[in-house]
Amino acid sequence: MKGRPPVAGKAAKPQDRIVVSRLGLGPSLRAWRLARRIKQGHAAELLGVSQATVSRWESGRQPPAEAEAMALARLLAARPTSAADRELARLVSPSRRSLHLFCDLTHTLLAASPARRRDMATDPETLMGHSLWRHASAESVALEERLEALGWYEPATEPIEAWTGANRSAALAIRPGRFRITRFQLSCGGFARLVETLGS
Repeated sequence: MKGRPPVAGKAAKPQDRIVVSRLGLGPSLRAWRLARRIKQGHAAELLGVSQATVSRWESGRQPPAEAEAMALARLLAARPTSAADRELARLVSPSRRSLHLFCDLTHTLLAASPARRRDMATDPETLMGHSLWRHASAESVALEERLEALGWYEPATEPIEAWTGANRSAALAIRPGRFRITRFQLSCGGFARLVETLGS
């Protein structure tokens, strides 16, 4: 996974360390700022960098360094805090489809339908709030590397359909088949990703 720094949450355990594209952080930061009506200067203060650095990140002229990417991940992580966001998670949980919702940036699990929970060998509640990255299939990792080129971080993102092979995780099984991913911006300014299994 060249060019992709590990990014950890505030209290992340070693197995929860994840990998995110530094290049995708700039557009996500800009969208987060606009949603929260925060100026570049204030975002720079929150992140301990200069306003010029924030500008370069957002324009894509300079990717953040690893420590900066970690700070951005903590700041931009999707948190379903509003009533509307919690309703989205609530609608996923009883769905008959195989769905799960996670933070687009940190891959932290936010909700999962009963069909998806059946793929979880461990108690699903123990996975909530933890990164799913370590359970990703090789095809999912390859897709993650291509998301920026596919326009995933643009304001009006279309859902993407792809195919995956099986993974090697005992805790969370991924079966070979097609899936669809859709990106939503939550009221906190962060983005969540809905994954729907479409079948083999």
